[in-house]
Amino acid sequence: MKLPPLSLYVHVPWCVQKCPYCDFNSHGQKGDIPEKEYVQHLIDDLKADLHLVQGRKIHSIFIGGGTPSLLTGNAYVSLLNAVDSLIGLADNCEITLEANPGTVETGRFKEYVAAGINRISIGVQSMQNDKLKALGRIHGADEAVYAAQQAHEAGLNSFNLDLMHGLPGQSLDDALSDLKKVIALNPPHISWYQLTIEANTQFASKPPILPPDDTLWDIQEQGQALLADAGYQQYEISGYAKPGYQCQHNLNYWRFGDYLGIGCGAHGKVTDAATGNITRTMKVKHPRGYMDLAKPYLFKQWAVEKDDLPFEYFMNRFRLFEACPKSDLHALTNLSLQSQSQALNKAINKGLLIDMDNHWQVSQKGHRFLNDLLELFV
Repeated sequence: MKLPPLSLYVHVPWCVQKCPYCDFNSHGQKGDIPEKEYVQHLIDDLKADLHLVQGRKIHSIFIGGGTPSLLTGNAYVSLLNAVDSLIGLADNCEITLEANPGTVETGRFKEYVAAGINRISIGVQSMQNDKLKALGRIHGADEAVYAAQQAHEAGLNSFNLDLMHGLPGQSLDDALSDLKKVIALNPPHISWYQLTIEANTQFASKPPILPPDDTLWDIQEQGQALLADAGYQQYEISGYAKPGYQCQHNLNYWRFGDYLGIGCGAHGKVTDAATGNITRTMKVKHPRGYMDLAKPYLFKQWAVEKDDLPFEYFMNRFRLFEACPKSDLHALTNLSLQSQSQALNKAINKGLLIDMDNHWQVSQKGHRFLNDLLELFV
């Protein structure tokens, strides 16, 4: 087995208020955020994971939340300097920070760039104030436009705008209007995805009325055409980028790369070079427990069982629109091609997968019925 690239995920758990659709590990801000204390815990958490690095440098970093833009540029100077000192950053390391338009102050993005961050992901979600209110967002459409303008002016290598569709009470025209307004802001990358109702959220306990399936289908088809016409290439299920601006961190996830996870509730996935075993990790979720010096940061870790590997591998790999090298199956999972031949042949015969000499390519039908394709590997 070859060791894949190693990324780093950093979780910042605080936000101004919890959105009713959000099932992430986030906590509404109460008083001042213990910024310096939390950054030191992140560094100590990383030190505890150094044995998992195995000689690699960090390929990409993604700082998610919560709302990481609640922290100052100085916090990220301390954190990124520590990462570089303890492990080292690969050349052209992509470093992304999530930002809420409601927390973007003039000059804040430039602080982040000075700290070493070179990509921002801005959670726009909608360009209509009534929809933003229904989603519990703390910003309005004007603030979203302002945040995009600030990103253009900050000297970033790239930035992303997050946009949802299939919102409560949303019509086809509403959804396409949102998308046109986001395209007009000219971000290098757009994440465009359908709202889903997740368990343990406010929306799950009091479900809103969502658009009917026919409307959702029309939104998807016509929206994808708008994005393509504007020069955005779809490279994964919800990722659309101008040429050269794909998110390298997400690509490493979907290509079954490794990643360390530090911070409250952060997940990691690491391959052992000696045995080929793959281990997943999860850190303590609540900030109070995570920052308790008497307790370890690691909440649990578990080995990915051999029987689960086919589904885990293809669930990630088949999200992508690029062809999947056949050689990667063994190189990244230690599974033989023969062990998966029955499921792969079924997928090919059903028209969900195209067999090429050295690659597999998910067909248009396969992307449309991705769950049916993945069920073959359970």
